[in-house]
Formats: sequence, C-alpha cells, structure tokens
Amino acid sequence: MNVIVANERKDSLSNLDIEVIKNIVGEFDSDELVAMFKDFFFDRMILDVTAIKNYRDITNIQKLAVELGEDKLILVLPDEVCSSSNYLSNIISMGIYNFTNNINAIKQLIERPNTYKNVAKIQQLNNMSVEISNRVNKGNKIIGIRNLTDHAGATTLTYILKKELTTIYGNVVYAIEVNKRDFLYFNDRNMFSVSEADLAKKLADLDKPIAVIIDLNDCKIDSMCDEILYLLEPSSIMLNKLIKREKGVFDRLKDKKILLNKSLLSNKEVSELEYEANAKMFYNIPPLDERKKNSVIQELLFRLGLVDNTASRKEEGNKIFGLFGRH
Repeated sequence: MNVIVANERKDSLSNLDIEVIKNIVGEFDSDELVAMFKDFFFDRMILDVTAIKNYRDITNIQKLAVELGEDKLILVLPDEVCSSSNYLSNIISMGIYNFTNNINAIKQLIERPNTYKNVAKIQQLNNMSVEISNRVNKGNKIIGIRNLTDHAGATTLTYILKKELTTIYGNVVYAIEVNKRDFLYFNDRNMFSVSEADLAKKLADLDKPIAVIIDLNDCKIDSMCDEILYLLEPSSIMLNKLIKREKGVFDRLKDKKILLNKSLLSNKEVSELEYEANAKMFYNIPPLDERKKNSVIQELLFRLGLVDNTASRKEEGNKIFGLFGRH
C-alpha cells in the first residue's frame, strides 16, 4: 500500500489509480514527515515536494531519504525543479531515482521503478554544466530568451543581440537556438541550431566565449543561463491569449526579466500594464530593423551588464574596448 503527501498537486494526486493507505495534504517540515512515517509501514510514498517546507534546500529531501529509505520515495517535482540539472543530480546522488513532474508517470514508476541507468544522463548533463562554468571566464554571460506570447520575436532578438555584441567583442560571441532550424537563414557561422539533448555539449565546445545568447524555444533545461529574458508582445490579443492559457503567469514571473518586444506602447501605457499585471517590465523594445544599428539595443545590453556605457565598436588591430559590467 502507498501513502500520498500532497500540496500544490493535491487535486491531480487525489485521482491516482493506485492503492493508498494514507493521504495527507499541507506543508510540513521534513522532521515532521519523518516522525509521522518512520514507523509506519508503506510500500511507496508519492511525495509532492511542494509539501516540504523549503523544498529547494536539498538537505530537506536528504533527511527523508536517509530516514524513510530512498527507494521508497517517488518525488513529484514542480516544472522549475525539473529544469534544474543541479537539483536533479543531487537527488540522484542520494539514491533517489524515481521522480517526475508528470502525474500520469507515477503508476509506471510504482510498477517499474527506475534504476541508476535510467537517470544517469541527467547527472552527466549536470557534470557538463559544471565543466561549462569552469571553462567560461569570469564576467562572461549566457543569456536565455523565451517567448511568453506566441511569435514574440525571440529568434530575431537573439540575432540582433548577437550581431551587436559581435561589433564590440568580435568572433567570440555566439548564438544558439534549441529544437529549431531557423538560424540557417541568417548565414552566420557563429549561430548554431541544436537539439535540447546536445545543448550542454555545444556550450562546452564553444571556443573562448565572451557571450552566448540562447533562443530556448521549448527547451526545459535553462539552469546554465545567467539570465533569462521573457518576451511579451503586448497587443491585446496576445495578452488575452497568454492570460487565458496561464491565469497566474505574472505571479510566476514576479522578479523575472520581462521584455516587451515589438511594442508600440508609450511609457504611460507600460506603467498601466505594470499596474494591471502587478509585475515590473524590465525593458520596452519597439519594432526594430535588424539590418541597422539600434541604440535601444545598446541600452538593453548595458542594463544586462553585457557592456559598459563606454563600450564601442571593435576598432582596427582587433582592440576591444567593450567591457563587461561588474556585479
């Protein structure tokens, strides 16, 4: 028989087609759960990790693994945790191999539990990310870009940022798109199209990168990015589609960098949008001609810490005057 400990996923977990001897809902300290279940006989604990107070602190998961048995735990993870290879790698190091963000996969994990072989690639990905961090010089940045609304312009903005940075730093600036092939049409040797599975390897293989701009598309793995920019086209139809698709989207993105792109909004209208959404907009980008140098992009790069306010074009003799902002 199984036990369920639920919080944010309580509605979905209540409909699981499995045998359940005990079901509790709420937020608990890991010590509370240990006290509650250490002497309680059960086969598997289906644990919605949001039911653990401060679940992002991996030591709270470790307490449960040590006291209850790592092989008894099936972790139900939020999407943002599933996108962190470092978090998942730590879980695997504890001997917890059964975890998912998909409720429908839980029954399969009960019937056919994972072994290390099933999850080894995740740990290898994290090791690759560590290698990337070690290889990139201090001050260098990896910027990820995601569309919030459909066709918000992530691909073109990635190209524009890469092009502008190249005029400052030369051929040590790269752009990568994940799970698409649109970069083919830019005809730029430092722009690459890769699958999600090959992203970490491509980053590790780049030759002395100063900056890397990644068009993430539907890629779930973004833990290697120093910053993620969320693009929002603020037309009424796109905003309404976004809110209908995800009602609490602006709560989820609080304290994230939201960029209005292809925007015709005035400063006053941006302020009104911020008030209605209860979220701060990081930058307002009008429709741009990617063939021209745009001062609005230079200001954005400065605000991102990719250049300082004296950054200038690469001059003859390959002397580079653009500097990274120090944080």
